[in-house]
Amino acid sequence: MSHIAPSRILDLSKEIFDNREDPFFMRVRIRHHAHARARWLIRLLGLPFKLFPSDFAGWADDTITRMGVHSTTHVDAPWHYGPTDARGRRLPAIHEMPLALCFGPGVVFDMTHKVQGEEIHVEDMERSLAVSGAQLQPGSIALIRTGRDRYQGTRQYWKMGTGMSGAATEWLIERGVQVMGIDQWGWDLPFHTQIAKARLNRDGSSFWQGHLVGRRRPYWQMEQLCGLDQLPAHGFDVAVFPLRLRNASAAPARVVAFLYD
Repeated sequence: MSHIAPSRILDLSKEIFDNREDPFFMRVRIRHHAHARARWLIRLLGLPFKLFPSDFAGWADDTITRMGVHSTTHVDAPWHYGPTDARGRRLPAIHEMPLALCFGPGVVFDMTHKVQGEEIHVEDMERSLAVSGAQLQPGSIALIRTGRDRYQGTRQYWKMGTGMSGAATEWLIERGVQVMGIDQWGWDLPFHTQIAKARLNRDGSSFWQGHLVGRRRPYWQMEQLCGLDQLPAHGFDVAVFPLRLRNASAAPARVVAFLYD
C-alpha cells in the first residue's frame, strides 16, 4: 500500500488560552493547577510522602471553567441553524457529523478584496475559481479567505468582515461541498451590519441568510479559521475533526492542512 507523506502540515486553528480581552460571549477561562497540588491529593488518598518516588513532583492539571462551543475555531452543525429542516425533520447535532466529511481536498477562495460590510456573491466565487484554476468536486472542503483573522485577539474581531450570501453558500452546496469555512468571526456579515441592513431596507430576509441555507440544505460550517494566506488555492488536503459533544450545536475543532509540494 503506497502512502504519500505531506511535505508540510499547517495548523488553521486559533490557539485556545485564557483571554479576558475578548467580548464576554467569546471569553475562555482556563485554570492551570500546579504540580504540588497533586502531591497533596495522593497524600490524602493514603500514600505517605516518604514513599513517593524521589522525582515525583506531582502532575500538572488544567481546568476549562468557561468556553462556549462557538468561542474559538469550531464547526457548526445544522442543528445550530434551527431545530428542524424545511420538512420538519430534526437537524443533526455535531456528534452526528459523518467522519467521511472530515477529510478532503481543500480549495481556497480569495475574498480579501471585499471591503468591510460587503457581501460575497456567486459572481465573486466564480471569479475566484476561474483565476485559481481550482476545481470543486463532491467532498471538497471550501475555505473562504477574507484576511480578517488578523483581528483575532482584539475587541474588534467580531465586528470586522465581509460575509457569505445565501446564494453563494448554496452555490457551494450545489457543487458537492458539504463542509466549508471562513477565517473571520462568522460566516455571514457581522451582526451589526446585518441588523443595520435589515432595518434600512425594512427586509429581514437577508439576516443570517448564509446560515439559514442549512435549514433547507444541511451543511457543516467552520468559523474562526486562521492562516489561510499560507495555503495555495488548491492541491492540498484538509482535516477537520470537531470534539464529539453529544447533542451540541457546534464543537471546537483542530483544523489542519496537508501540503504535498
